[in-house]
Amino acid sequence: MDRVKIVHDALVRRLAVGDFPGGAAPAGPLEPAMALALYQAQVLSRALDIQSRAMQKMGQGFYTIGSSGHEGMAAVAQALRPDDIAFLHYRDAAFQIARAQQVGQSGMMRDMLLSFACSAEDPISGGRHKVLGSRPLMIPPQTSTIASHLPKALGAAYSIGLARRRAPEHRCLARDGLAMASFGDASANHSTAQGAINAAGWTAVQGVPLPLLLVCEDNGIGISTKTPAGWIKASFQHRPGIRYFEADGLDIFDTFAVASEAAHFVRTRRQPAFLHLRMVRLYGHAGADVATSYLPRAEVEADEANDPLLHSARLLTEAQLASAETLSGMYLETLEAVAAEAEKVVKRSRLETAQDVMETLIPPARNCAPTNGPDPQQRLHLFGSDAPQMDAPQPMSRIINWALHDLILAHPETLVMGEDVGRKGGVYGVTQKLQARFGPDRVIDTLLDEQSILGLAIGTAHNGFIPMPEIQFLAYLHNAEDQLRGEAATLPFFSRGQWTNPMVLRIAGLGYQKGFGGHFHNDNSLAVLRDIPGVVIACPSTGADAARMLRECHRLAREEQRVCVFVEPIALYPMRDLHDMGDGAWMTRYPDPDERIAWDQIGVHGDGTDVAIVTYGNGHYLSRQAQGVLAGEGIRVRVVDLRWLAPLPEEALIAAVQACHHVLVVDECRRTGGQAEALMTLFAERGFGNVARLTAEDSFIATGPAYAATLPSRDSIVAAAKALLA
Repeated sequence: MDRVKIVHDALVRRLAVGDFPGGAAPAGPLEPAMALALYQAQVLSRALDIQSRAMQKMGQGFYTIGSSGHEGMAAVAQALRPDDIAFLHYRDAAFQIARAQQVGQSGMMRDMLLSFACSAEDPISGGRHKVLGSRPLMIPPQTSTIASHLPKALGAAYSIGLARRRAPEHRCLARDGLAMASFGDASANHSTAQGAINAAGWTAVQGVPLPLLLVCEDNGIGISTKTPAGWIKASFQHRPGIRYFEADGLDIFDTFAVASEAAHFVRTRRQPAFLHLRMVRLYGHAGADVATSYLPRAEVEADEANDPLLHSARLLTEAQLASAETLSGMYLETLEAVAAEAEKVVKRSRLETAQDVMETLIPPARNCAPTNGPDPQQRLHLFGSDAPQMDAPQPMSRIINWALHDLILAHPETLVMGEDVGRKGGVYGVTQKLQARFGPDRVIDTLLDEQSILGLAIGTAHNGFIPMPEIQFLAYLHNAEDQLRGEAATLPFFSRGQWTNPMVLRIAGLGYQKGFGGHFHNDNSLAVLRDIPGVVIACPSTGADAARMLRECHRLAREEQRVCVFVEPIALYPMRDLHDMGDGAWMTRYPDPDERIAWDQIGVHGDGTDVAIVTYGNGHYLSRQAQGVLAGEGIRVRVVDLRWLAPLPEEALIAAVQACHHVLVVDECRRTGGQAEALMTLFAERGFGNVARLTAEDSFIATGPAYAATLPSRDSIVAAAKALLA
């Protein structure tokens, strides 16, 4: 049977006769006018749910997750300020509606209907997704159906305290604000939620300001799997560093009172709190889901009997704020108004072409205050004994370290964060001295949780900072890749560029480390990054290139709001020699602080026309060695260093190899999913006939003497070039 109709009919019938469920008497600070406004927000949320399902049945709407049963979140919105950033659970339409009421914003009914219809006029996503969200209401859209928004909520909360000490140019969160994240009881079990909540407590017990309100909407079930009775309270009541609050989410008076108390605690103490709200879920999980297919009918009907609108009606009538007849009329009138507006909305324009859909993949550039680079006198004082060494050739690790110094010095909004980046200076010393010179609030030692590291970066970027998080090893990224794929890279796409997550993610990676770590510390796969739309991937191979490219990535993040991934080849960090021991030919001098390499510029070494070797990273180093060997045999080679792996600098690459008779692609990543696949396709599409590739094997990397056995080498590159010529 149609549970939507059953719930509707029961609501109308019981409102007419004043047949309300029992509960506590109305009590607390909720003012009469406010209580009626909250009921109206709840009613509109319910009417929109009903209409969205009707639109789906008629083929005019699309997949949606309803908010019915969770209308009590309207009271949470009222307990917060409109400038408190809110990362919402997908069942929180009532929250957004109530917040719009707070600021006197009309048109939320139409806005949400445009979203249901996937109209190009939808003000938040432009028809790309049915999401809650609003820039004026400080609600970033969430496309996650689990809990991947919790880490960035933690980051946003951290940024509020940090901005009180170091306000960035583009700060948007109030000095005394808080960050709120809401989620379901089932999502609370997800590793992402557990990690973020643990990180919040870990941070708070150290006395770090963290105004974060976590709201768990406990309806007792996740899709079809029940949450054990008492599980949420038992799990979160005694978390170190986090104050626990609980309320009846069906009672707007109780919810408002307790949410206000929790918000006051978070705002004044600047410590995290966990607000546990007991709720019900109506209609099933989402879309065409039928709860009675996996739950006993008696349980479904018991939840329906606890309809939050009936509880609100009882409270309002007992408080003598409105009659049951008036409340019934508000409900029916809202249904009619929503249906009438829906008839107009479904006729509005929709996205049609690939260009339409992709228009918001790349965020808009923003105006930034001009910068003249770091002050020379400050630099001299900052670098101290390092300064005289800058005129001498240095290995890559030291040059990256100096580039980080200059960026942090020149741009006060720049942050470095990650495990061991501070006191220790990183596993390979790349961040040495940064914390001592800039302080622990700009070079942040985090706990061991990659999701929290990236969430911290995303959240601080929401408040105008330019984060440069570090993941210690490429293989560690897989613990947290959804923070890039599902959060950072998608946000401008699903918000029409109104929200962005600029950052420069530094990752030590790739292979060729001798005798250290095997697969987990030598990971030669970038496939997980390459297929994320909009992400810029840089991979330098020399120190000077690394400094210039890192500055370009920082510029892209700061000015163009891009997500950049800067892959640093670990094996090249200490590299000094190229052909012979002691020749120092791979070291470079530190480039002037204003020098950059644009993200469509490649490196070309040599002008030979027999073979062009197209490569990057360690492959560049090995190909330069092979170039010398081949030259001794009369084979003229040019080596093309890609530098930028996404988007590929296609036009510059084609121009660089145009005069060559043969092209050899050398890819240190695996044959399957590596860069070579895209490069070979590009050359084939452009009509190049004599093309071959040399890649790593489809294998993990071993520790010990066989560390490079599955990877390209100088000799294998020489052999591949000769075979291509033959």
